[in-house]
Parts: sequence; C-alpha cells; structure tokens
Amino acid sequence: MFLHWEVSYKVLRALVPPRLQLDLFEGKAYVSLVAFTMQRIRPRYLPAVRALSDFDEINIRTYIHNNGKPGVYFLSIEAGKILSAKVARALSGLPYQSAVIHREEGRYESVNPSRDFRLHLRYKIGLPKRSKTALDRWLTERYSLYLYHKNVYYYYAIHHLEWDIRELEWSDLEIAYRFGDLELLSVPQICHYSKGVKVLAWDREKLKK
Repeated sequence: MFLHWEVSYKVLRALVPPRLQLDLFEGKAYVSLVAFTMQRIRPRYLPAVRALSDFDEINIRTYIHNNGKPGVYFLSIEAGKILSAKVARALSGLPYQSAVIHREEGRYESVNPSRDFRLHLRYKIGLPKRSKTALDRWLTERYSLYLYHKNVYYYYAIHHLEWDIRELEWSDLEIAYRFGDLELLSVPQICHYSKGVKVLAWDREKLKK
C-alpha cells in the first residue's frame, strides 16, 4: 500500500540532510507511507532464511533528485521482526527499527511504542489504474535510494519492473507519524495498491562531491 501526502517544503527541508536536493512535482513536496511485506530478501549468493528474510515493513519516504538521479530518502523504516530490523540496520545503515505489525487480508496494523508511531488501516483493493497520471509515476517509479550514515552520503541503485498499481479504497484509517514539525495524521491525498514486484539492489556507493 502507498499512502501519499502533500507537505510543506520548509518543514520537510529541515528533515532531510542538506546535500540532498528535494524533488518536487509541479512545485509541491510529498511524503509517502509504504506498507508492504518483504519475502525472500537475501544477499547475493546466499539463501533466504525465512526467520530473517520474510517480514512486514512500513517506511516513510520522501523524494530526492541528485545529479540527475531521482530517488527516495527514508525518514523511518519499521520491520515487524526485531532480529530482521537489527540485521537490516547493521548491514545497510538504513534507519530500521522494530514495530509490532499485524497483516491479514484487508487489514494492516502497526504500533511502535518507542516513537509513538501507529497505523490502523482497513482497505479494499480497487480497480486497476488503466492510465497512470504523471504524478502516479513520479510517486512510485524510483530507482535510487539515498542514505546519510555516519556523516557520509551514499546511494543504492535499485531495479524492478514498473509497479502494476490499483486503486486503494480504505474504510477505516488511523495514523500517527511525527518527525519534528511534520505530522502525518490526516487522510492521504492519494492512495495506491500493488501486488508487488521483484527488486534487485546493488551495493551502496558514496556520492561524489
């Protein structure tokens, strides 16, 4: 599930490391909550281990444009397994932490007591998007991930097929995510659903100055 909000550029700018340029759509800044399930995630040449490789995840991301490469930057990432969060954080440097996440058909719920984050979503999968808008593509088709870790800037190159997106119709939504002056408490302006894609990610590289 993708939930998208238009947000204040000034408020968002304060949350993103200064060297990363915010990407805007028609002058507007966006933040998205993406709730999904990882399956069979693994390093190259190593087998997937279900206890680590399969877990539910929620990330809060915004949009970056750096040296001609549009991508995303994570304000937070939550994993539904404590060990998966610890391993992912150690290996990638990404801001993983654990949360209590429950997912079943038509329902996705998460509570993170350490940061007072929560999500309660009941939904139905709607019709396919027969014709994606420019904004649909801008929000979903991103093939770089930017990271600021221990005073160093990095990026990951990512590859996957284009998201096959559908409408997402929600019947019950409670959300509370706060980052400084940025609060995701209201109904999102745009929602998408996808059955998922296979993703490849390459080793991180330092951003050139």
